[in-house]
Amino acid sequence: MYFKDIIGQQEVIERLVKDAQAGTVPHAMLFCGPEGVGKLQTAIAFARYLLCRDKGQAQESCGTCPSCVKMNKLVHPDLHFVFPVINKSKTAGRSTVSDDEISTWRETVLERQYFGFEEWLSDIDAENKQASIFVTESEQIMSKLALKSVEGGYKIMIIWHAEKMNQQCANSLLKLLEEPPAGTVFILTTDAPEQMLETILSRTQRIDFKRIPEQIIQERLTGPGYQLDPDTAAKIAHFSGGSWLKALSTLRVNAESEEFFDYFTKLMRLSYGRRLKDLKRWSDDVAGGGREWQKRFLAYCQRMIRENFICNFHQPELNYLTEQEQQFSVRFAPFVNENNIIGLMDVLSDAQRDIEQNVNSKMVFFDLSLKTIMLMKQ
Repeated sequence: MYFKDIIGQQEVIERLVKDAQAGTVPHAMLFCGPEGVGKLQTAIAFARYLLCRDKGQAQESCGTCPSCVKMNKLVHPDLHFVFPVINKSKTAGRSTVSDDEISTWRETVLERQYFGFEEWLSDIDAENKQASIFVTESEQIMSKLALKSVEGGYKIMIIWHAEKMNQQCANSLLKLLEEPPAGTVFILTTDAPEQMLETILSRTQRIDFKRIPEQIIQERLTGPGYQLDPDTAAKIAHFSGGSWLKALSTLRVNAESEEFFDYFTKLMRLSYGRRLKDLKRWSDDVAGGGREWQKRFLAYCQRMIRENFICNFHQPELNYLTEQEQQFSVRFAPFVNENNIIGLMDVLSDAQRDIEQNVNSKMVFFDLSLKTIMLMKQ
């Protein structure tokens, strides 16, 4: 990951480069901003820049020195990662640490570059377990940073989703964040700084990442690697809400969207017509998909309900619907109103929770269809 690969954060990048060239890099930084705007990616690109031996006064890493070659595989000995994991340790007094999942982490970062917390949980087979940064991790961090830099330059510690540090871990790092060993740089990233200890916040220099402008996302989508037509790119950029991760997710979902649209419209039409036998067949069909597919479908249904409710206010600039969805919504939107919007969203949310908890999917979707029958008549 280079600075040139970062989408829409030029102001932050210029600030970081300026600090590096002036020798005024803060010893502890907190990258804050919404998910999918490039915080981790910028942290890695900045680490590459700091560790690069031959950049001189250039605005980018050289890409060819021994340090950059190691960074290509994220195996530089002076770059360390900390990230949330689930506790798989069976040893008393020791929890799982990031190094236990480092191979999976490197593979995920190198293959996807931009990815979200839920994707990471899927990669480490978290299922319904809680991912965290445990207190044992703080011991690992202190042990690594107590050693001298292997290559004589910076030692860099990137902590992804720093808000996931449990209180013991966070408290253990306070002194290290305040007075780190010489040449050490901490880069913490978070989507939720309000969930972090105030004592951590006060020891880091906050750098805010803004949402990516729609125009920049649109330009990237019409460029090399994607080459979408301008209209499609504009719609995806609009859907993204300033998140490149959301834009990529929308691209992936596009392949499923017609299937989701078909199942959603069938559910609503059959429910309105109270066609129980057909709804039972519909439930069995949807239950035949994998659980991840089912969760994405239920998320799609929630979006459609929300967007159709907004349609009733006749303010097109607030709607995020495809042309096919818009045509359906012309007649369907009035059936989503003040009397049933909360109920519809609740039953879909409950169904999503049940699927996540491995409840029998046939029961979940048939129950959803029965509740939809009652709500569609309100």
